[in-house]
Amino acid sequence: MPPMGHEHSFDSGNAAAERRTWVVVALTGAMMVVELVGGWLFNSMAVFADGWHMSTHAAALTLTGIAYLYARRLKADRRFAFGPWKIEPLGGFASAILLALVALYMAWESVRRLVHPRAILYDQALIVAAVGLAVNLASALILRGRGHGRSPGPGHGHDDLNLKAAYLHVLADATTSILAIAALLFGKWLHWGVLDPLMGIAGGVLICVWAYGLLRDTSRVLLDREMDNRLVAEIRRSLEADGEARVSDLHLWRVGRAQFACAVCVAARNPRTPEEYRALLSGHREIAHSTIEVVACPGDRAPERGPA
Repeated sequence: MPPMGHEHSFDSGNAAAERRTWVVVALTGAMMVVELVGGWLFNSMAVFADGWHMSTHAAALTLTGIAYLYARRLKADRRFAFGPWKIEPLGGFASAILLALVALYMAWESVRRLVHPRAILYDQALIVAAVGLAVNLASALILRGRGHGRSPGPGHGHDDLNLKAAYLHVLADATTSILAIAALLFGKWLHWGVLDPLMGIAGGVLICVWAYGLLRDTSRVLLDREMDNRLVAEIRRSLEADGEARVSDLHLWRVGRAQFACAVCVAARNPRTPEEYRALLSGHREIAHSTIEVVACPGDRAPERGPA
């Protein structure tokens, strides 16, 4: 019952995506500082909140870049059984905790501005918000650039999901910038100054939603919660296709963005070799490593189905 060899290539970064990521980190980092300082000086919580939201984007992209760099430099390190890919979800988990703290601060500051409003310098704040929107759109175009034929846009089955998440987050930042501009325009023309701190609260809620989703997704990977993955049922169907074999034990865990490892115990009255059962899984390219144990059942005893 030998395992599949370790000659398979696990995720080890994406050079083109890494370069684009660092360019966007520089752009958003500079704009983040401008918006935070401008929002504070011009008393605009909408701009201030958008600056904090851009900080979450910059932090997430920085972690993405570090993960690419780490994976690229250590891809040949044999001490990592399945490569260093899990640094990506680990960094995302830490980032999500920081995002939640930022959202709480934004909500507190916005409520304080509702209770004790300040005069907003609308013209200056609008300029800062407009520049922020331009940077967000430029970042989206950079991240959407082609790299190894893969784009962060939808509809590509083999996309770099890490880069796609960053791309979608840039779009969320652009949406926040649009809302900030709308709040400032309404405040300037209709004297609805209350919309500015309310938009700050909305920005905090948006960051909380993003942080929760990130915590959920990264926790699933870090804790190897994959037994509800559709691949589990497909592996079972492939191995039990002859009508005689039964999968008595099956474990699946993620070792890359779209790569999995599995450990399987197959019971049958007339069992095949592990290599023959492994060949039945050859159509599942997402399985980068498999260990298959074969157990022969007595002729008068039917194999029992184990847990998935």
